[in-house]
Order: sequence, then C-alpha cells, then structure tokens
Amino acid sequence: MDIVGKARRLETTIARTFEGAAQQWSKSGPRVPLEVLHGILEAVDQRVEAAGHGKRVFPFNRIKLSVVAPTRDARARLSSVLEGTPSLQEKIATRLRQAGCEVDRLHVRVAYVAQSEEGWTAPEYHIDFSNSAPSDLPAPVPAQAREIKLTITSGSADKPSYTFSQNRINLGRCEEVRDNRHRLIRTNHVVFKEGAGSANDTVSRRHAHIDYNERSADYRISDDRSAQGTTLVRSGTTIAVPAGSRGIRLQSGDEIFLGDARVKVKIANAG
Repeated sequence: MDIVGKARRLETTIARTFEGAAQQWSKSGPRVPLEVLHGILEAVDQRVEAAGHGKRVFPFNRIKLSVVAPTRDARARLSSVLEGTPSLQEKIATRLRQAGCEVDRLHVRVAYVAQSEEGWTAPEYHIDFSNSAPSDLPAPVPAQAREIKLTITSGSADKPSYTFSQNRINLGRCEEVRDNRHRLIRTNHVVFKEGAGSANDTVSRRHAHIDYNERSADYRISDDRSAQGTTLVRSGTTIAVPAGSRGIRLQSGDEIFLGDARVKVKIANAG
C-alpha cells in the first residue's frame, strides 16, 4: 500500500473511532442529559429495600457514577445537569426521602469517561454502590425542605393537591416537556392537564417553578417566561411575579395564579 493509501486508511480509522464514540453516546435514542439524570434516579430507586414494619432503607452510603462524555460539548451539557443546583447528591437524597428512606450520610462522586465498558447496564452511565465507615464520609447531606402543600382551586390537574418537601417544584401544563426533536427538557411536578378547559389553556408548559432556600428556610416562586404570566394574591393584594428574577417569597395562604389557573399555598410551620 502506498503512502497516500496508508494515510487514507489512517484517516478512515480515526473517523470511525470518533463516530463510534458519538454513536455510543446516542445509540439509546434521544437521551439528553435530563433523561440521563432521570435514569440515574430510577436506578437509585431500584436499590431501595424493604426493612420490615413498613420501613424502607437504602443500604449504601457511597455512589460512584461514571458517565460517557466523548466530547467537551457532551461533558459541558452533562455537567450543567449533574453538577448544577441542587447538586446530584441533593437530588438523590431528596429522591430517597420521598421513597421513605432516612438519609444521614451520603457521598456521590461523578467521573466522566470517553466510552462505556462491557457489563454496563446503560450505555450512557454506570453506577457503583458501596459503603464506607461514617467517619470516612464528607459532611452530612443538607436537611430536606420544609413541607409545602399546593391545592388546585381553579383548573384541572393530575391531582387535587400536591405535597412536597424538595428543593425545586416545576409547575406547568403536561408532565413532560419535550423539544421539536422529542428530547425531554423538563418534568413538571404540578401537572395541569392538556385540553382540560379554558383555565388550563392559559398555563404554559414551562410556566413557573418554586425553589426552596435552605439558608432562609423559605420557598420562592419564579415565572419561567410564561405566555400568560404568574401572579400572587395575598390578603387581597395582587403581586406580579416577574420573569427571570430571583422570585417572590411564598407565604401560607397565598394563591398562585398561573394564567387563569389557581393554586393555594400552605407551608408547614410557617409563621
């Protein structure tokens, strides 16, 4: 084989290597970082065990996550989801508490790799569960959020009321929001039904979200640039929730207007 032929063969081999890495990343279909996160949380759920007398336990305190990121762009997109706020450790701790597990000490570590390995149960990531002595673990997981109850007073949602104790709550129309390539970009926790009346039609798919601030121990609502806007009614006074702001602090008794749909707020131990 002449030099030109060898060069072309080498070029083809390199191209196939990068193409293989890209295919490894995408072969499961339109699994974007948010879908990878959901898969990880579901895998954690599957390791929860019954402990008798109605109790449930998570028998590990260390989680090592290996995630396939063949390019810098892939790593940047993944890290924005896995290393954002709240952290993956906080998201897992919240998920475990929702499953009825006590979470005292937990350490989660994320490592990015170029490709998957044989024996992985998912093409995009692999999880190793293990245990360490409590003294070898970092600081405890932050305490869970105070309980907040959201009751639908106008409009039609999946449930008449929702109770949460987590750091972020998304409100909108439909449970899953996908882009034009059918990739999942958001999951709503308070879900207004599609095609269920004029009030629901005024709720955007990505309408608003509620964040819990651990330092001040309060909830704040922010508008997500919805079409019809978000407002609060408090003791007869209307308060506009501006888009893109740090949000408005919620109080028990507040009523949230998502367009024409309404949600009543009750916060546990609120003063």
